[in-house]
Amino acid sequence: MSLQQLKPQIKAIVAMQNLSIDERLLDICKLLEANISYYNWVGFYFKNGDKDELKLGPYVGEPTDHTIIPFGKGICGQVAISNQNFVVPDVAAQDNYIACSISVKAEIVIPIFVNNENIGQIDIDSNTPDPFTEADERFLEFVCKEVATFLT
Repeated sequence: MSLQQLKPQIKAIVAMQNLSIDERLLDICKLLEANISYYNWVGFYFKNGDKDELKLGPYVGEPTDHTIIPFGKGICGQVAISNQNFVVPDVAAQDNYIACSISVKAEIVIPIFVNNENIGQIDIDSNTPDPFTEADERFLEFVCKEVATFLT
């Protein structure tokens, strides 16, 4: 299934007001992981209250010990500070990378903004080297904008 074909399904999940926020986030993770072959770990991190750290939210994939990530640490922690997308074609080439699994080869992190504030992010790990394209970036920006609509 193409990224464009997934957009209506994302909108349908977002519109399911009978589900909790976490249930909708998990359904989005499941949809992406099941339909995009190189999305091997899909999860959300959110700012942890007033602390300068991220807390793991719903995700699918291998369990991770990284349930709390300080701002500035790893790819997710850097996105929390920079407010910019971060695409890592080769995690082995990154100095400030937190390894979740030895099988991970690449990562993409896109921030989620609510009222112009970076409140979290979607984090995707891939076991495929350099799989992420500009199309993935644009699609995940769309996902984050949709997610922001029910986090307000």
